Amino acid sequence: MIETPDVINQTTAIDSSFLPLPLRPLVQLSWNYWWSWSADGTSIFRDLDPDVWDECEHNPRELLARTSDYRLMQMATDPGYVEQVQRLSQRFEQYMAKPLARQTGSSQSGRSLISPEHPVAYFCAEFGVHNSLPLYSGGLGVLAGDHLKSASDLRLPLVAVGLLYRFGYFQQRLRRDGWQEEHYGETYPEQLPIHRILNEDGTPLMIDVLMRGRAVHAQVWRADVGHVPLYLLDTNITENENIDRLVTGHLYGGDRQTRIVQEMLLGIGGVRLLRKLKLEPSVFHLNEGHSAFLTLELARELIQSGLPFTEAAQRVRERCVFTTHTPVAAGNDEFDSNLVTRAFGPTYEQELGLTHEEFEALGRVNPKDSKEPYGLTPLAIRMCRSTNGVSRKHGEVSRALWQKLWPESTVSEVPITHVTNGVHAPTWVAPVIRSLYESYMGGDWSDQVRDKVRWEQGIAKVSDAELWAAHSLLKQRLIAFIRQRSFHARTERGESMQYTESARKMFDPSALTIGFARRIAAYKRWNLLLKDPDRLLKIIDSADRPVQFVFAGKAHPQDQGAKLTLQQVAQWKYDARVQARAVFLQDYDHEIAHELVQSVDVWLNVPRRPLEASGTSGEKVAMNGGLNLSILDGWWLEGYDGTNGFAIGSSAEGAEAGDVDASDAESLYRVLEEQVVPLYYERGSDGLPRKWISMMKRSIVTLVPEFNSDRMVEEYLRRIYS
Repeated sequence: MIETPDVINQTTAIDSSFLPLPLRPLVQLSWNYWWSWSADGTSIFRDLDPDVWDECEHNPRELLARTSDYRLMQMATDPGYVEQVQRLSQRFEQYMAKPLARQTGSSQSGRSLISPEHPVAYFCAEFGVHNSLPLYSGGLGVLAGDHLKSASDLRLPLVAVGLLYRFGYFQQRLRRDGWQEEHYGETYPEQLPIHRILNEDGTPLMIDVLMRGRAVHAQVWRADVGHVPLYLLDTNITENENIDRLVTGHLYGGDRQTRIVQEMLLGIGGVRLLRKLKLEPSVFHLNEGHSAFLTLELARELIQSGLPFTEAAQRVRERCVFTTHTPVAAGNDEFDSNLVTRAFGPTYEQELGLTHEEFEALGRVNPKDSKEPYGLTPLAIRMCRSTNGVSRKHGEVSRALWQKLWPESTVSEVPITHVTNGVHAPTWVAPVIRSLYESYMGGDWSDQVRDKVRWEQGIAKVSDAELWAAHSLLKQRLIAFIRQRSFHARTERGESMQYTESARKMFDPSALTIGFARRIAAYKRWNLLLKDPDRLLKIIDSADRPVQFVFAGKAHPQDQGAKLTLQQVAQWKYDARVQARAVFLQDYDHEIAHELVQSVDVWLNVPRRPLEASGTSGEKVAMNGGLNLSILDGWWLEGYDGTNGFAIGSSAEGAEAGDVDASDAESLYRVLEEQVVPLYYERGSDGLPRKWISMMKRSIVTLVPEFNSDRMVEEYLRRIYS
């Protein structure tokens, strides 16, 4: 673990004496999110008291505090449980004892080589490490969480910087008419598996950033993700004015003024934090443009030591890399010139040695256009030595999107590359599938997740019956989960008794089950499936070959169009012909995502090409033997080979949106009718869908070794960081 000189890690002060002696290792385990992706990690805490585990939303610290003394003693005198605790604790100590990697050789640019003394500094606005740490809204945050976990597994020296949001992202509730309502629950840091960073004298470590004419103070919390420390800045302290305490109030909430000061705190405050911790990173990784202001802070430091801005900027570029996740210009953060001026004031640009016009030009595609807003993506691209998209196609789209920054270059010459996203296998694989992998590929299967030959040899040994039995169990678990969640949701909404009770019997474990869960946005085309409702009903309501759909996703609170789309889907399930075959699970989060990606037969994805930067949910499904049914965009354009899943439409582009939607809807229905449904229900004399299982195995063998975050992080290390 990377140490932080001159500060105190408050974990060392935690008292474990309240626990019976055999259970005291649980305290140490509860303070590091390693347990969340370790085999048996979740079950160790859940089995202590399943009811309390659910009530505290899978927060191990709160679980230990709320479990009754009698229950603790029951488990402390259970030899089987105590042995599990000891075994997990020993594995954790062995994991943490392995030293971090250290690059060898010399750096031709003069930059420090990556080492524990000079780690990678990974900045992101959200981190989806686990649902008990509610600092994420969707794919970007979950990807960042997986990045940290793989960095830890690979022993890559890396520190992460983010914000501790007091109210996080919203919790979703649907009214009886299907309209989304947002609710925000307050996060209490003292109850989370994170600890405050203290100075040597025991006072909280603080950083300051001048914003809106005031010095805003932030305290610092630390979450441990295996070997990786995740530092979180928090302005909710009495030293700040009320409005400044809300700088870290809501994730992606508030107005544009709130957004810009959040991003100032993340970028500028994050660099100042690393200085307080006496860390000198070898490279700064800007994961999306939210942290782009960190490049200005690095330049300011150099300028204060006597360098002119031009030379300082060049040195900053040598140490910074940028990943863009957005395939459309409108999706990038932009701010009105007056707002930038109010947020920064005159002091910061003066410390950079820039005029006001020069300062604002850094954030414009056309530096001479005074009417153009200030964009964080142009700033990041200008101030970083490399820019990459998150799939091969996204790299192509990004080169065209930002070609104007290189007016003398053709699109193909624009220096934007790509590193295709991947997912963290141990986090997303279901325990029963993990058990199969351990049996046929060895206990170290996750350490060898990139070994294609090992996957081919191992999966070839798995019998069709074993794989299908494991998958069928997961589907039964999913349906039990759907019934329980739906019953409670209908009860809370005050639905009719008949409709509420019907939740207890909805869905059929033997029916083809398709999952569709993602953020509700126009380009993700939630309504494409409903383009021809009568045709879809014929597919769903077949007597001998039924199909059932599970939906989940959130609309941005300010996106009224997305809310209307969600309402249409939510109301559709009230159709008597649909009730037993379609469900919407509200409040999509890490827990629901796990249930879906581990259990569905098919994962549906229908974005409008080429607007899916990458996507990772389908990669998690493949990790568990599920099949993808997707538009050829993002990662699926690279993953699909004609034998490992299903493709909708073609990869052609350029037609009118309405024509593309109609064509893709027709293709979706046709693929369901002619390929997916017949293949799933084609059974042998033993009742097994042999051809379907063969495609499941092909999906695992071709996709898992390639689309995992170990490969992704290793590629960043080899091609981007170094």
